Amino acid sequence: MKRDLRKGLWYASSPGETPLEKFQAVKAAGFDGVEPPSHLDQEAVLHARDETGLAIPSVSCGRHSRGLSSPDAAKRTEAVEGIKQALRDAKRYGASSILVVPGNVTEQVTYAAAYERTQQELRKAVPLAEELGVKLAFENVWNQFLLSPLEAARYVDEFKSPAVGWQFDVGNAVYLGWPEQWIRILGPRIQQLHIKEFSRKKMQQGGLHKGFAVEFLEGDNDWPAVMKAVDEIGYQGWAIVEPAWQPPGVEPATRLKQISEKLDRILAS
Repeated sequence: MKRDLRKGLWYASSPGETPLEKFQAVKAAGFDGVEPPSHLDQEAVLHARDETGLAIPSVSCGRHSRGLSSPDAAKRTEAVEGIKQALRDAKRYGASSILVVPGNVTEQVTYAAAYERTQQELRKAVPLAEELGVKLAFENVWNQFLLSPLEAARYVDEFKSPAVGWQFDVGNAVYLGWPEQWIRILGPRIQQLHIKEFSRKKMQQGGLHKGFAVEFLEGDNDWPAVMKAVDEIGYQGWAIVEPAWQPPGVEPATRLKQISEKLDRILAS
């Protein structure tokens, strides 16, 4: 089955030192676009984009946005400013959204406090997102927060803004349940898809993060069920691979081509 989805790759997964080297490697492996982090040299990224013809569908602001739930007001302000910079980066690159981590719940930061603080701080960035036409897309990233699709949908809706949505990471949801159920509930709120594999067996044997130590198509994602849910919600955007595991002894360029081919198979499931 051929779906109208474009293939992207997480910037950090590509070999190379400069943006141009990374974009060239991604292009050679058969991808259509790259998801870079925010706060890079904009001119270098634009040069790489234009030289390779790759698109930039999304900009990641994960590292800069985790402080949204901090009890320290200065750190929350820093996170908001980081998000605003990511929005400006995305606008220049032609990206439609930025990946935002909506804080963290910890022993010191309660769930209720995270909910209140993150919404309060994010609302300071929403006007700029609306002005620039770039969406804030929250991602499920094991931050112990927004742990069900119903709650995630409610969280997004409470902003009452077309500039707020979700970036759904398939692999990150497996330990919490079934990704296809998240997809159906989040529906049109989903701005981008992150593609990762995950093994519950490896997680049980070695701990949570060991669940990622599995090859694409060999974990517990039911890709036909996931793609059926994607079809049902009418999603037609990007499938951005974020490889969380590197098999030993495989040359980076070869690995990128392997991942590209695996993604073709996933998208045809």
